[in-house]
Amino acid sequence: QVQLVEFGGGSVQAGDSLRLSCAASGGAFTTYSMGWFRQAAGKEREFVAAVRWIGGRTYTADSREGRFTISRDYAKNTVYLQMNLLKPEDTAVYYCAATRDGGSWDSGYWGRGTQVTVSS
Repeated sequence: QVQLVEFGGGSVQAGDSLRLSCAASGGAFTTYSMGWFRQAAGKEREFVAAVRWIGGRTYTADSREGRFTISRDYAKNTVYLQMNLLKPEDTAVYYCAATRDGGSWDSGYWGRGTQVTVSS
């Protein structure tokens, strides 16, 4: 059974940086894409970034381009989200997800989320 566990959330000031980690286990991820999503209170979940496990091609939501960077450590089965120049509107629960390449995120695997709070 695939399990995803997020680490690294917290409370920071605007302009600070955070790095989230997602430890993946229970599967062979060679045909997976890994992603980060977030959901702010009262809002719908939104895509942040994704990376293909093999090859490392990344995809980042336009609005986060330049501030957020996704990466993966193949040996550690871990995906990272480096977030720089954080803004109060980045406050949300951040979720790690995994899906087979070409599959739907909704039908994939999800972590429980980690809270990120950015104060002005």
